[in-house]
Amino acid sequence: MTSSDGPVGIFDSGFGGLTVARSVVDQMPNEDVIYLGDTARAPYGTKSLPEVREYALECLDRLVDHDVKALVIACNSASSAVLRDARERYSVPVVDVVLPAARRAVRVSRNGRIGVICTSATAYSRSYDDALAAVPDVELFTSPCPLFVDFVEAGVTGGPDLEAIAHDYLEPLRLAGIDTLILGCTHYPLLTGVINYVLGDTVTLVSSAEECAKATWTTLNELGLLNHAPREATRRFLTTGNPEKFQGIGSRLMGGFVTDVLGVW
Repeated sequence: MTSSDGPVGIFDSGFGGLTVARSVVDQMPNEDVIYLGDTARAPYGTKSLPEVREYALECLDRLVDHDVKALVIACNSASSAVLRDARERYSVPVVDVVLPAARRAVRVSRNGRIGVICTSATAYSRSYDDALAAVPDVELFTSPCPLFVDFVEAGVTGGPDLEAIAHDYLEPLRLAGIDTLILGCTHYPLLTGVINYVLGDTVTLVSSAEECAKATWTTLNELGLLNHAPREATRRFLTTGNPEKFQGIGSRLMGGFVTDVLGVW
């Protein structure tokens, strides 16, 4: 039986899942966290779903080897490709990013016109369409934004080039009259400044990262796995790529949150 002693394992294709990790730490400061970013094979969003499934399961297996008490798939592309397999494969609870964000968007939308920006793999999987299919009076508008990941992975979160691309990606959603936008990639909360600038303050942004962290808290609490008492928690960061590069970009994006990165494989 899973106990409350193990860390929460968080997996992403690269740096975007750090937004989930930080939200998990903010909401659950007594939990140990171990994060694995598959930066050697990122980005996932341009890969086929079978490729994403293979890579994601390899990384999740590695986290399970660290005796985690829960797995958080902090990657929309991976959640879309592997969630059902992961829940059958592992004995620990598995939390994804898609369903929590979809549920939040439905709650906050005023006109039922919801947009989602995501990678090409997530768009192709239609995972958000499936998540909202049974909800009455909701219309979903999807815009793949693959180049957003490239900017974040390079540590760039502003500038005229990014702003021009954001206008191209987001203008169809603005014309569609959406009032709520799901940031359907955990890289995208790092671009909320430019996204909000292009769409304006009338569009509510829903972070899949923040909603995933909330769902993680709920899951751990309901299963009796949450550490309620204050304790000295640890954070560990692993990458399949270059540890120094990961720490440099991670620190630039997240301040002092990312430290002591270790390489795997």
